[in-house]
Amino acid sequence: MRSTFARTFTGAAATLIIAAGGALYSSQASAAPDGTIELELYKAGLVVGASGGSGKLKFQGAEYPLKIGGVSLGATIGVSKAELVGEVNNLKTLGDIEGIYKATQAGLAVAGGDKVALLKNAKGVELKVKGKQIGLELSLDLSGLQVSLKK
Repeated sequence: MRSTFARTFTGAAATLIIAAGGALYSSQASAAPDGTIELELYKAGLVVGASGGSGKLKFQGAEYPLKIGGVSLGATIGVSKAELVGEVNNLKTLGDIEGIYKATQAGLAVAGGDKVALLKNAKGVELKVKGKQIGLELSLDLSGLQVSLKK
């Protein structure tokens, strides 16, 4: 049998670990994003296809239309579409949204069949997007996603 001291110490240590983990999670979760983004991506073809799309960025109280190019949505027969929404972080100026994004994490399944991707451009802007794919595609590979502001 363990002593009362050992049980009390173990219980206090577990409570402290849980509280510290909760505080760390809530501090990360409470950091407000710099903006939000909505993307609509299309791909058409047979093995080799064309892709692109559009979107909108909400930043500093205004909404800006976006043009999307260079995205690979995986192998496609016919036409496929992905609708993604998410947060934008590390966006200092409007022009920083432009660039080529590389996936740092992609294709993580979450509840309801949604996909999650974490993308980053050379300026350090991060897009954390999630959404559904519609059509015949094997994967959601967003590496090479090129974002530019519509003029």
